[in-house]
Amino acid sequence: MAPVILTLNAGSSNVKFALYRGPEQTILRGLVDGIGQVPRFSLTQSSVRRAEPPVLAGGTFETVLHALLRWLNAHLEGDVIDAVGHRIVHGGDRFAEPVLIDAGVLAALDALGKLAPLHQARNLAAVHAIARAHPEMPQVGCFDTAFHRTMPPVATRLPIPRALGDAALRRYGFHGLSYEFIADRLRAIAPALAEGRVIAAHLGSGASLCAMRGGRSIETTMGFSTLDGLMMATRPGCLDAGAVLYLMQSCGMTPNDLEDLLYHHAGLLGVSGISGDMRELAESAMQPARDAIELFTYRLAGEVARLTAALGGLDGLVFTAGIGEHDAALRADVCRRLAWLGVASDPARNAHGAGRISSDASAVEVWVLPTDEEAIIARHTHALVDGASNAT
Repeated sequence: MAPVILTLNAGSSNVKFALYRGPEQTILRGLVDGIGQVPRFSLTQSSVRRAEPPVLAGGTFETVLHALLRWLNAHLEGDVIDAVGHRIVHGGDRFAEPVLIDAGVLAALDALGKLAPLHQARNLAAVHAIARAHPEMPQVGCFDTAFHRTMPPVATRLPIPRALGDAALRRYGFHGLSYEFIADRLRAIAPALAEGRVIAAHLGSGASLCAMRGGRSIETTMGFSTLDGLMMATRPGCLDAGAVLYLMQSCGMTPNDLEDLLYHHAGLLGVSGISGDMRELAESAMQPARDAIELFTYRLAGEVARLTAALGGLDGLVFTAGIGEHDAALRADVCRRLAWLGVASDPARNAHGAGRISSDASAVEVWVLPTDEEAIIARHTHALVDGASNAT
């Protein structure tokens, strides 16, 4: 019998979860959000019998995870969870591929928290909670930074004095699990394109682009941190360092003030003053909402152009994640802005929003492909746990 694998993708107040039998068969997937306030449980896919949701008493991350694990095991009809795979945002220089987590690995990952202050601790809270509740449970860390380890040195170097540089001060790139899935999916459905020059656009509340040649990352928009690159829901993306200095020196903002501003109050929310949710902005008739959407698409098209230069041309453009998969108007606007590159969407295909959406006359193939980070986590977890059991 194939092992049962639980995948956890922990955020600030939520955790996405999925159960797999082996690396491919999905048993269920769902979400707990509102952690720390009023936790809410929902299933988005399930092949198990319907039942009452778990009682998420207490509301802390640890109590929610314990209740979720009990509920999941109770609905496996005699099976038990054999291993847990986690999305870990930052692997630093040390972790270039998925790894079985032991005490030494966990300590090293905790030490990387300063490189991803708002993400790493949340990812690792799930690891710590599982380790306390089930110390014998194999756990696997899968890193968002790992996919970008194929970038050439010129793409990872920061333009700062060498005397200040150390192994940590470099461009890493993120959303790697999503890009790994897209690269694999293209190999299955469009193998010729997969071997070419492709830009994947992961557009959600966090957003980035990845330039791939032959399915390998050669450049991306996020760099040292998840603040860089594209404008996002509440993050500014690329921002003149002089503006940050001005906020410190002339507006009296402290480092903590700046961290709060740049992670939580900039981007779509900051420009619109209304919301960081693209759906709410699209429904608004207010000019600030239109300004925010225009700036988002303007900067997105500009970054596609920059990454096209890194690739030496463009064969394909893939939209994925929440905005990329569901916002037809935004996709059409981006394609119009890239018409000079030979990009042309087909209105009917774009409205359908799945598969290839480029027109027959387009020089660049344009696709909409749903991403599935959990599937990648399950695959890596199965490979490591199966390999470890075969070695004993």
